[in-house]
Amino acid sequence: VQLQASGGGLVQAGGSLRLSCAASGRTFSTYRMGWFRQDPGKERELVAAINWSGGATVYSDSVKGRFTISTDNLENTVYLQMNQLKPEDTAVYCCAAALIHNPTNYAYWGQGTQVTVSS
Repeated sequence: VQLQASGGGLVQAGGSLRLSCAASGRTFSTYRMGWFRQDPGKERELVAAINWSGGATVYSDSVKGRFTISTDNLENTVYLQMNQLKPEDTAVYCCAAALIHNPTNYAYWGQGTQVTVSS
């Protein structure tokens, strides 16, 4: 399994970014995909997760109503649309994959993409 995250950057507070995670190496219909973030000095946080088929979406309370996770089967890509960004959203964002039957064990990770939100 290979995961390639992209789409990070510098944005002003209130702006938007869309992160992409290109997945390859498997048929992902039996996987659950997650976006995590980590800022230095803070614990890693699960921001959003979704079954590859599109069901069972969850969001952390800190991003609920602002972020949307989705999958595109044709592009084999997981997206994280981030709107109304805040300075506290600044972090390295990573995508990860877990088998649906073991959904909390994210065994596959992509490299991170930096998101910086200026005030």
